[in-house]
Amino acid sequence: MQEFIYYSPTGIDFPLSENILVTDKLTDISKNDYVVSNTKSVHSEIIADEIDFYIKNSKDTLASKIKNVEKLYEINSLRFDLAKDITYKQEVSNRVLLVCNTEQKKDILKHMVQKEFDLFHINEDIIKDINGHIGKLTVTVEDEDKDIEIRVDQIIWFDEKDIATKQSGSFDPLKTSIDKVLAQVRNNITNYEYKKFTTYDKTICQYHERREEVCGKCAEVCPTVAIVKHDDQKHLDFSQIDCHGCGGCISVCPSGAVDYAPSNRNSIFEMATFYKGHNALVIPEKMDIKNLEIDLKENVLPFSIEGEKFLHEGTLLTILQESGSQVVFYSDFLSKGTKDAIFVLNQIYQKKYGKDAILLAMTKDELVDALEKVEFIEGSRFTFNEEDSKKREIFAIRLAHIVQDEDLGTVECGEHVHYGHVKVNESNCTLCLSCVGACNVNALFADTSDNTLRLNASLCTSCGYCEISCPEKDCLTIEQDVIKLTPTWFSEEILAQDELFGCIECGKEFATKKAVEKIAAVMAPIFASNPIKQRTLYCCESCKPKLMMQEFTNDRKSYNIQG
Repeated sequence: MQEFIYYSPTGIDFPLSENILVTDKLTDISKNDYVVSNTKSVHSEIIADEIDFYIKNSKDTLASKIKNVEKLYEINSLRFDLAKDITYKQEVSNRVLLVCNTEQKKDILKHMVQKEFDLFHINEDIIKDINGHIGKLTVTVEDEDKDIEIRVDQIIWFDEKDIATKQSGSFDPLKTSIDKVLAQVRNNITNYEYKKFTTYDKTICQYHERREEVCGKCAEVCPTVAIVKHDDQKHLDFSQIDCHGCGGCISVCPSGAVDYAPSNRNSIFEMATFYKGHNALVIPEKMDIKNLEIDLKENVLPFSIEGEKFLHEGTLLTILQESGSQVVFYSDFLSKGTKDAIFVLNQIYQKKYGKDAILLAMTKDELVDALEKVEFIEGSRFTFNEEDSKKREIFAIRLAHIVQDEDLGTVECGEHVHYGHVKVNESNCTLCLSCVGACNVNALFADTSDNTLRLNASLCTSCGYCEISCPEKDCLTIEQDVIKLTPTWFSEEILAQDELFGCIECGKEFATKKAVEKIAAVMAPIFASNPIKQRTLYCCESCKPKLMMQEFTNDRKSYNIQG
């Protein structure tokens, strides 16, 4: 089966790889679906607009163009193979709620086929609430001081308010046109499909089932109800049908618990390996590049992405190091997380290489300027197999390569990207390891070989849950929102150490010396009149009851003798 196809009615003036079917006639195209095409005229899994954009604008040599066009097909094929964006279907009936005034109602009725919809009409001022999603919407309205629920499948709302934009299924003719909205509503009734845009690993989530809330950033930045927090249980609910696929939640997730299904971390890494020797031009799909005429100097190769908001410091650093070049990012909007990630990376690259890592272009003029400036950075290329690695691990390994054995100082993190450094007052630490149990990214851990509490600062999300969990006073604190570009940042740091205490009865080691001494100091005055109970404070769990039973038996014997 031919996977790649290039169609243009005007043809192409240079040959392409034999792996790509080239045609100027739609009648020559087989009925089979293709994986990658350059145009919507051919049905394929992925439409790669960047192919024609590259062909039209690139200043590469002819030989390079031939290789690079094939490379763009292969990159998109890889994107398709590694994607986890499963497609689902939702049944949608013809029950439609029309929210508008009388004149707007008359106007839209002229564009409808008679009785094509089971239509309800209300004015917006009586709407109190909207719940559900497309195919299952419940609109609560106030009628004569009573709440009435209207169940519909879609809503057409002229100048829709925010209450309608949080869930799927509402369409505003004033944003496009009456004809376009009606076409969309009709198409949804015929066949409504939606994709899975996010994957979730609750085991490293900084919100999931924690006693106190220390995160929840994904829900805070979500523009819809696609992510909802349940604060009573500390659980997150993901509604894929309501997700816009923007990816903003991914860029602010500190641990990498939320990932982007169409292009996850593994996918970005595999695609980035194709950019060795190229200046990557990252372009979100929403940026219209079909008619964009701009000079792409030699070695510039487009890197097309779906959502504009999901790239974070880990994925961006992957593209930077796999290419060995600065990266141009062309987008008219930046998410909070991606903006902070660029801020962090540019600080790092300035300290190491004296250049920005990411050249941001939000307009055509800025793009022209960035494409003139972008260049390879000597010594910046680095690769390793990222497969199945977590977000923090990837960034730590890649950042360690930049730092190596230098001391480059510190960088700030920004509002939505958080790193930190745990500090412990060793004199107050009893090595109870509550902090280790609280850390689900393995930044804090215990080494039983030498009875130490250790930290890998490069993995810390600065969530603060270890600080909340520490039972000791004035013991554990976190230096918030800092990355130290020193070798020790990436190595195991000993925060506290103690020796084990042996049971005074059997010799079994059962706790740290400081833990036993602390408990004894508290309880000894209470047991001052009872030498046996005082002795149990220094006994293991097996010997403690034996001593207590022995005392009880001796007391009974003494009582019987006296009696």
